[in-house]
Amino acid sequence: MPRLPHNPLSHAGRGLLNRRDFLGQTSTGLSAVALASLLADDRLLAAGAPQIDPAHPHAPRLPHYAAKAKNVLVIFCAGACSQLETWDYKPGLIKQDGKPLAGGPPVTFQGPSGNLARPQYEFRPYGECGKMVSDLVKHQAELVDDIAFVHTLTSKSNTHGPAENFLSTGFVLDGFPSIGAWVTYALGTENQDLPAFVAIPDPRGVPQASVNNWGPGFLPAVFQGTPFNTSQPIRNLVRPEGVTAEGDDAARSLLKMINDEHLGRHPGDSNLAARIASYELAARMQLSVPEINDLSTEPAHIVSMYGADSKNETKASFARNCILARRLIESGVRFVQLFNGAYASGGELNWDGHSKLRKQYDVHGEILDQPAAALFKDLKQRGLLEDTLVVWCTEFGRMPMFQKGAQGRDHNPQGFTAWLGGAGIKPGVSHGVTDELGFKAVENVLSVHDLNATILHLLGLDHEQLTFRHNGLDRRLTDVHGHVIHEILA
Repeated sequence: MPRLPHNPLSHAGRGLLNRRDFLGQTSTGLSAVALASLLADDRLLAAGAPQIDPAHPHAPRLPHYAAKAKNVLVIFCAGACSQLETWDYKPGLIKQDGKPLAGGPPVTFQGPSGNLARPQYEFRPYGECGKMVSDLVKHQAELVDDIAFVHTLTSKSNTHGPAENFLSTGFVLDGFPSIGAWVTYALGTENQDLPAFVAIPDPRGVPQASVNNWGPGFLPAVFQGTPFNTSQPIRNLVRPEGVTAEGDDAARSLLKMINDEHLGRHPGDSNLAARIASYELAARMQLSVPEINDLSTEPAHIVSMYGADSKNETKASFARNCILARRLIESGVRFVQLFNGAYASGGELNWDGHSKLRKQYDVHGEILDQPAAALFKDLKQRGLLEDTLVVWCTEFGRMPMFQKGAQGRDHNPQGFTAWLGGAGIKPGVSHGVTDELGFKAVENVLSVHDLNATILHLLGLDHEQLTFRHNGLDRRLTDVHGHVIHEILA
């Protein structure tokens, strides 16, 4: 019978190591310490919960592992932009135009279903990859060799507000942190003179879920997004009339002295430290924000490239927002959320094309397409895509049939498209397939949780490790779901 290996802890009285075992295990332990140090130096060591200094909550922090991207730009088309009029080419739908959907739902979100309706715009092949894209977005179509399409996203809601919540926070209910808040909570930011997270509302208004899209939820309030655009500056930032610059500086100096003195007497008061940090950031923003919002320094060819000189004032205003987004990324802002489209308005102010889809999309496409494409191209020509992940998304898709008695499509959360480009993305690929009519995802079906897990992954964050203790639970952006979409990663 073979002799079992010696186990010094297997019997009572053998709990202490002998000298040989002690020295052997010590050498192993020292090697582990050295390895951990090397991995930490190369940012390859998984981090625990972010260690946040309340006095400097936006100080840059290490990711869990080496990141492909340092910044994120999200282009969010509010109102549910139709995948069938943009990115998801369905020749089968063209062949069945005008026919009823066999076995299809007789009633959808807003009422009875009509017959199948072909895409309202022609599709053409673009780029070396030959991707079929609609004439509605012909400028963005020129990007196909630089981006990756995900055609099989699904949502948990077919209502705009809850679906926007789900896309931005991972939950359909209110009260959960937005993805931008999660990212800045985890990583902070490189630029301490600008907000770590900026939301740029559409010139026509805020989206349906409003501040939920950039709110902090149960995370510390310091991680919420700061909303402003080129036509609506940050409120209460400009010095009031009647207050001189000298008087303003003197007041801030006095306030800093009082705060420092009080903080010195209460060194453990993290809430006070956070408030002081917020006020100090606001003071720095009085100088940095007007400068970054001043587009008069942009050369004429850049203004024209974006369409910011358009006679269509809404398009020009959105184009200026796109230039602002580029300037924020260029300045090191960690997360920028750029909105195209506002609140529910019968499709007049956003992409909610229920009754007059072609007429309304002609308007919305003109506003979105050239500026958004120019933003991506400008990031690329400046070398910013090497560190920046760009995501185009919308809260859900549209049905392949028109609504009965209307010329538009109802809500469809069962299969819709997003695209990603820039840092860490495999260019010129399409992932996932919807059925022949673009109705449901059928191959490589994905959730918004998977999209968000992939965004975090490219920032060097493990979506399962990024947690915050709230009401006795370790909450996370992806709830208890989510897988990284490795097929679209470089």
